[in-house]
Amino acid sequence: MKVYETKQIRNVVLLGHGGSGKTTVAEAMSFVAGNISKMGSISSGNTISDYDKEEIKRGFSISTSLVPVEYEGESGSLKINLLDTPGYFDFVGEVEEAVSAADAAIIVVNCKAGIEVGTVKAWEICEEYGLPRIFFVTNMDDDKASYRELLLKLETRFGRKVAPFHLPIRENEKFVGFVNVVKMKGRRFTHLSDYVECEIPDYVEANLKIAREALMEAVAETSEEYMERYLSGEGFSDEEISGALKDNICNGDIVPVMMGSGIDAQGFKALMMAIEKYFPSPDFKECVGVDVSNGEHFTAKYNKDVSLSARVFKTIVDPFIGKYSLVKVCTGTLKPDSAIYNVGKETEEKSGKIYVLRGKSAIEVPELVAGDIGAMAKLSVTTTGDTIALKSAPILYHGPKISSPYTCMRYKIVNKGEEDKLSSGLSKLMEEDLTLKHVNDTANRQTLIYGIGDQQLEVVVSKLLDRYKVKIELSRPKVAFKETIRQKVEAAGRYKKQSGGHGQFGDVKMSFEPSGDLEKPYVFEETVFGGSVPKNYFPAVEKGIAECCVKGPLAAYPVVGVKAVLLDGSYHPVDSSEMAFKMAATIAFKDGFMKAAPVLLEPIYTVSVIVPDKFTGDVMGDLNKRRGRVLGMESVNHGKQLIKADVPMLEMFGYNTELRSMTGGMGVFSYEFARYEQTPGDIQKKEVEARASKLDADTE
Repeated sequence: MKVYETKQIRNVVLLGHGGSGKTTVAEAMSFVAGNISKMGSISSGNTISDYDKEEIKRGFSISTSLVPVEYEGESGSLKINLLDTPGYFDFVGEVEEAVSAADAAIIVVNCKAGIEVGTVKAWEICEEYGLPRIFFVTNMDDDKASYRELLLKLETRFGRKVAPFHLPIRENEKFVGFVNVVKMKGRRFTHLSDYVECEIPDYVEANLKIAREALMEAVAETSEEYMERYLSGEGFSDEEISGALKDNICNGDIVPVMMGSGIDAQGFKALMMAIEKYFPSPDFKECVGVDVSNGEHFTAKYNKDVSLSARVFKTIVDPFIGKYSLVKVCTGTLKPDSAIYNVGKETEEKSGKIYVLRGKSAIEVPELVAGDIGAMAKLSVTTTGDTIALKSAPILYHGPKISSPYTCMRYKIVNKGEEDKLSSGLSKLMEEDLTLKHVNDTANRQTLIYGIGDQQLEVVVSKLLDRYKVKIELSRPKVAFKETIRQKVEAAGRYKKQSGGHGQFGDVKMSFEPSGDLEKPYVFEETVFGGSVPKNYFPAVEKGIAECCVKGPLAAYPVVGVKAVLLDGSYHPVDSSEMAFKMAATIAFKDGFMKAAPVLLEPIYTVSVIVPDKFTGDVMGDLNKRRGRVLGMESVNHGKQLIKADVPMLEMFGYNTELRSMTGGMGVFSYEFARYEQTPGDIQKKEVEARASKLDADTE
């Protein structure tokens, strides 16, 4: 693959609902451009971008894939770096990584399915990142798909920005071409995406007039001169229209709607022409960072003739194709076997060979210029989000903004002895997917894995087995209950044992009461007078209390908020020992704790849910069913509401799935720990009964 200059590059992310046809669009563009000799298909499992075993098995994208399309355009050679992203919400981290490297977006919409949740989310992402975008409508070969109806819905949902650049031509209920609204000419397909000029059918005229008028208004609004000419009835030249449309599209003020058929590879030549003409090259925007040498704000154009700096926006760790760090070069030129400096980690590495990935194929290239996307293999220190530069010019860029995971499952290894394989496999999966998180919950003797959703965690289990030959089982996580007391009591503990020779003797009298501090397990004090318990045994008594607090007498959960006071006791000059007093304190603690109105405390989390207005009633009703207390509600952008509620963690299991079901996938949530509260009596009784077997067991 040859080296492309910055002006010849378009970095385009494919967004849309799962199943809308993004992968087929990437495949068809590659085919029409002549980069591949035959189109693959999802059903056959032989597409460029969906090459992972899990993707082939499940029939949808799981990871973002890079598909560079080399295209001979009107102005010469062009390289379109397509970033094919997953459409299912569990893999949103992959989308966020891709969007951070893109300069424009194609939102793929299935004409028959219409606007779906993924369509709306794609639009919101483009708005957040300020990405120019084109709607590309697929499935036009289906005669039951109504383009006109979809167009009305797009305009209603997304406003006057939406502008149809194409209107369909159908004959005998078949999609045979389109009308180019910009050039006011008909196009009839001859072979694949090739077309010839044709007459505009009469039945298109009415819609064409409306679409054309909307375009001319948009052109007129780009300058006062144009507006005066428009109002006086003057027309615009093709060059003026094209230039005005490009400015509007690059600024996000116009969003073209184009169309095609992925199966028949129709419409993709026109799409690539639009990408060339209307989408910006990387140097349309500036790269913004920090100059570490002086701490000052850094801004620069994508320029190949200055010092090197680049962002690592994704990592691929595959046992078959190896490890690759995907980079977008911001300034300068990235060349093989050169010293690069990891600015954030203050470490030097060697770049090795430079590649362009096309799906799973690594194509070696002599260099990558500013604005281009490529890959480096086997970097040992550099990970996703890092910045590489020259040590003499250390620029630091922000990494991708990645969603936090809130879906949690407990996992256990099936075959003992495979812990090292599991640890290695998990670390590699987490290096690839930043929305995965592993937590070792020692307090509750469980290992937890966090992700965006259940489907993502199922894929993790499958990948661990297939890639790393280690099997794990997922189950419901244990809730981190704690135990405390509500009353003040006194209790005695005597430990006496005689087994020949020196015996064991310890005797204590203690009081136990709430300390008022649930952050600490216990507070220990002593008020012994007259040496009834020698001072050298005080630490042993405290040690007994400390050990009891690890596993409480009520349900074997950690104890918090207890004040233990050593009041009195007795000792034997020969038989007393530290161990005896520790055991005596243990006896006193267990007896006193169970007399002091023991209760379970459950963790309460403050949950924030963002949903469209129409779902607020359902969501609040569901939160109430989960023993939640709604704290308030406030309006946020795009007709949505932010609902805040305090909800027991016990009731949050499966909430992600339920929220998506209630809101058609539009609801998102997050939570953070708030405090511990007393557990209701019926739940405490149930939990104590379930944990009865744990009280005498040392392990679970």
